[in-house]
Amino acid sequence: MSLAPRLDLRQSQSLVMTPQLQQAIKLLALSNLEIETFIAEEVERNPLLDAQGSDDGPTEAAESSDDFEPRDGPADASELILGGGDAAGEAALDVDFATDAFHHDSASDLIGGLDGGLGLNGTGGGGAEDGPDLDNLGTGDLSLADHLLAQAGATVAGPDLFIAQHLIDQIDECGYLTVPLREIAERLGVSLVRVEAVLAVIQTFDPTGVGARDLAECLALQAKEADRYDPCMARLIDNLELVARGDLGRLRRICNVDDEDLADMVRELRGYDPKPGCRYGGDPVPAVTPDVFVARRGAGWAVEINAATLPRLLVNRAYYAEVSGGKQDKASKAWLTDMLASANWLVKALDQRQRTIIKVASEIVKQQEGFFLKGVAHLRPLTLRQVADAIEMHESTVSRVTSNKYLSCARGLFELKYFFTSAIQSADGGEAVSAEAVKSAIKTLIAAEDPKKILSDDTLVEMLNAKGFDIARRTVAKYREAMGIGSSVQRRRQKALEGAG
Repeated sequence: MSLAPRLDLRQSQSLVMTPQLQQAIKLLALSNLEIETFIAEEVERNPLLDAQGSDDGPTEAAESSDDFEPRDGPADASELILGGGDAAGEAALDVDFATDAFHHDSASDLIGGLDGGLGLNGTGGGGAEDGPDLDNLGTGDLSLADHLLAQAGATVAGPDLFIAQHLIDQIDECGYLTVPLREIAERLGVSLVRVEAVLAVIQTFDPTGVGARDLAECLALQAKEADRYDPCMARLIDNLELVARGDLGRLRRICNVDDEDLADMVRELRGYDPKPGCRYGGDPVPAVTPDVFVARRGAGWAVEINAATLPRLLVNRAYYAEVSGGKQDKASKAWLTDMLASANWLVKALDQRQRTIIKVASEIVKQQEGFFLKGVAHLRPLTLRQVADAIEMHESTVSRVTSNKYLSCARGLFELKYFFTSAIQSADGGEAVSAEAVKSAIKTLIAAEDPKKILSDDTLVEMLNAKGFDIARRTVAKYREAMGIGSSVQRRRQKALEGAG
């Protein structure tokens, strides 16, 4: 065996993830709103990129960009009306990045758009100027702490105001005091009696029930405010665990009242607010913005990207020509070339991302057409692999496309992942059904059950088998719990309380 040095020539193949490909894969998993943030960062970094809103007119950059040549044929970004369009010629993100043919016209440029003229797609039949600004709703809400501090400033003064401010700081968003009074007294160096006296003042503030240390005290404060806190109501509030269990017979004996009085007390109790602090403050819940619109068009379906949340990204070739025409050193020239290549790649990657989303969403609509026509009961079992095989893409690409993206249609707003469900075999040997369809059937049966004859899980299994669903009892229990529906015992107690109230 020779130990002398030598040179060998070997040929091998390997898969290399280029930075551009990594960026394209990252873009697939982002929602439209996240893409908007990403584009803003890229525009700030790259001077050759210009971003325009969907309503902006043409600019010098747009006119000078030769990357934005319109394609032959109708100016319709979706062009995917199932049964009429042909998407076979469009390159998939994980197949071909070389195409230069891309466009930005879409069905949203037509009057009304796929959102039915609501203005969601930036085109308007409803008119964004006349519609409510949803982003500003709730921004002027006063927080619970500020609301209580304002009342404390008008009610107490001096050292008591300092104690009140500290107590208010310990009240959570639901309105409950979360720290023991003795601990607060020791921390402030005052007597426990004085802290209790200040808390008693805070408990008179609006909303009624704020400053309570537990649920029973919160309900008692509201009963006192309504002048309903008599000895019978006090005993009822002291036995909330019996109320939760629906043990009406024992409650009648403890409260020493008849059926009519107990029903009146329970009705009063159910009218109180167990979390009075939740009326105030808190950050407004952001509205979910759809990434894809689906609408019925003749005998098929039109699928369109929500262009309102996607700024138009342009390569400013006029600026590039102006800068590159001057004198510059080798490093500056290389940097400018890199910026141009990066800008061109990003524009193409974003366009390819939209095409891929349209392709995946169109296949979902095709596979789940029964849902869009007739509702959740007709949702079919569907997997990522089925969609991937149908559109000739990799399963991981479909997974990224369907992450954090929402589809808006006539039946509402749904996450794309919603349409992928497991299969439940049919009892008669027919076609398998979706798990979501079974959940819908369970919910419907329970909603229609007789309060005097609550359906057990075994009974639900028999009724579902009669409907053609071959399902086990443990699966019924799992689906019921996933929907937040209690057991037959819990529902029986709840119905009894509702009957008493």
